[in-house]
Amino acid sequence: MDSVESALAAAEGGADRLELCAALVIGGISPGLALFEQVRACCDLPVRVLLRPRFGDFLYTAYEFQILKREVALFREAGAEGVVIGCLQADGSLHMEQMRELIEEAGDMKVTLHRAFDVCADPIRTYEQARELGIDTILTSGQKKECLMGMPLLKQLSALQGEAGTPRIMAGAGVTPDVIRQFCAQTDITSYHLSAKKVVDSGMHYRKEDVPMGLPVMDEYSIFRSDNQIVAEARRAIQEHIAGAK
Repeated sequence: MDSVESALAAAEGGADRLELCAALVIGGISPGLALFEQVRACCDLPVRVLLRPRFGDFLYTAYEFQILKREVALFREAGAEGVVIGCLQADGSLHMEQMRELIEEAGDMKVTLHRAFDVCADPIRTYEQARELGIDTILTSGQKKECLMGMPLLKQLSALQGEAGTPRIMAGAGVTPDVIRQFCAQTDITSYHLSAKKVVDSGMHYRKEDVPMGLPVMDEYSIFRSDNQIVAEARRAIQEHIAGAK
């Protein structure tokens, strides 16, 4: 989520942790410290911070990598529970040297490997490398546009979770309460990443049309916010599955 309002809605709906970013509409980039501090002041949930210096791929220049490394330190000092990171080589493999540097900088923070995983060349090898690095969670759609389409790979990955210390698979992209129910019926995955978004109309009365501030296809007067009712329904779907499995 990329606003205090969405963080509060997620907490009200029963989320157990937040992933904070900016510019969710383009997949998320690193948030500012002021946003993180305001969320922490208003919400008691643990916060993991997405760190991504720009829109696009995950092959970073030396300058971009130094920005990432500094951001890891800044959010560690600010009290984040964890960071959500990912760096790739040009051949699609995980950039182990950069990942080790970022994880060392993270110290005691938990680490999620974000959807850079979904564009890596060999997901099984990358899962094993994530285990080697001590990564806590892998956020993935199963290398597809939406996680339902990626369910075959997600099933394969979830079967690798058995041992203590192995990365937990968190399904993301296109997650809704109904999608969670389908996953619960067919997989062992119990962690889900969703924005639970709804579109809120701007409070602006005066509207200057045909002057886009960014992507021309975006409506400047539509705001994405998380919906606490969607979050609550998603939580119920998971709880019902866990209760039924006992």
